Amino acid sequence: MHQTAAYNDIRRDLVSLLPKVRRFAMTLTRNASDADDLVQEVCERAITKSHLWNGEGRLESWIYAMTRNLWVDEVRKRKVRSGAGTVDAGEQNELIVDAAGEKAVYAHQLNKMIMSMPEGLSSVFVLVNVEGHSYKETADILGIPIGTVMSRLSTARLRLSAMVTGDTERRA
Repeated sequence: MHQTAAYNDIRRDLVSLLPKVRRFAMTLTRNASDADDLVQEVCERAITKSHLWNGEGRLESWIYAMTRNLWVDEVRKRKVRSGAGTVDAGEQNELIVDAAGEKAVYAHQLNKMIMSMPEGLSSVFVLVNVEGHSYKETADILGIPIGTVMSRLSTARLRLSAMVTGDTERRA
């Protein structure tokens, strides 16, 4: 009975995380169709593996790490199938942002800018600045050192600032 309650809690909490997981999946896949497939796979895996969730830490971090790991596995599979060593991520699509009027226009532009950055930069930027994760949580989710998170975040912020101001000069 206790496991059923935990199972239902994870399913409920997973539903509330779907918009965040999709945004993160978009930074990895660069393609709405692949992002949707990835989110579906993450949901299936999280529900199937819910018995492994020990309740420590944030469920959100566990789900993000699972998302990243599943995408890394998918990229490897694609490389093996194609024999090319590269993956065509397809057409860029924007993140869906709930906003109205003028804010929607700015949100659309910001999403395009974020998605134009390399995956490593956009993922760190979204996790820290949009989703509010700490540097440590972001490092754990992405499986990288905290120093790399700080470096990538700094680079992402500089690039975003340059895009907004139209400045092509690199700042220190």
